[in-house]
Amino acid sequence: MDSPALRKLLDGVRSGKVSIEAAGELLKDLPFADLGFANVDLHRSLRRGFPETVYGEGKSVSEIVTIVRKLHGAGQTALVTRVDPKALAGIKRALPRAEIDPKSRTVVLRAGRRKRGRPGVLVMTAGTTDRPIAEEAAITAELMGEEVVRVHDVGVAGLHRLLARRKTMMQANVIVVVAGMEGALPSVVAGLVSCPVVAVPTSIGYGTGAGGYAALLSMLNTCAPGVAVVNIDNGHGAGCLASLINRRSISATRASRKRT
Repeated sequence: MDSPALRKLLDGVRSGKVSIEAAGELLKDLPFADLGFANVDLHRSLRRGFPETVYGEGKSVSEIVTIVRKLHGAGQTALVTRVDPKALAGIKRALPRAEIDPKSRTVVLRAGRRKRGRPGVLVMTAGTTDRPIAEEAAITAELMGEEVVRVHDVGVAGLHRLLARRKTMMQANVIVVVAGMEGALPSVVAGLVSCPVVAVPTSIGYGTGAGGYAALLSMLNTCAPGVAVVNIDNGHGAGCLASLINRRSISATRASRKRT
């Protein structure tokens, strides 16, 4: 895996612009940065291909801004999830270049320019109220290098809406399906396509939905093969998994073409 900061440092040493002594000092901070209240993993991108994600819930504006600046200063894109809506304005003032998405409650400060992603990821929702979780998944996958197609409000209460999107579904390498209530949509989708399906239960629903447990159990008990289920409202985890699947799928396709 590559790290922009590490590559820049090594190039500097090779060219003579950075001394070995200076490089040694900089490397001390690369494994992780001790901020007192948090240890920021600056080598996550080397191991996983994507920097550490910051979980914003329970953190102050000052703590979030400090962590984001540390990640960005190391040449890494910073993603913050589950930010308190009241904190978004303060973060925007402190980080004017940050991309704020109130719907998904995410904050992104990019390192470098936005690049065209790898096609193949589709994110679908059963209802419009599932969109915040779906957008968290989509933003995560996009930052990990994927091109994401979004399809919303195609739940099982009106199957004609889903079937009208069948061509789009068949073009995907992996589909993230986000649903609350009874959580039936991932099973239906998995019965129509040959690619992996990542099911995301949401805490949307009436009393017996039990905060997403009904959807979670429904997805776990699906009889449709090829469905992986993440935790309730875990859009970020679904986006990460979808990216890894899509990346491997494209790599395998390219390798197969070379052999033929």
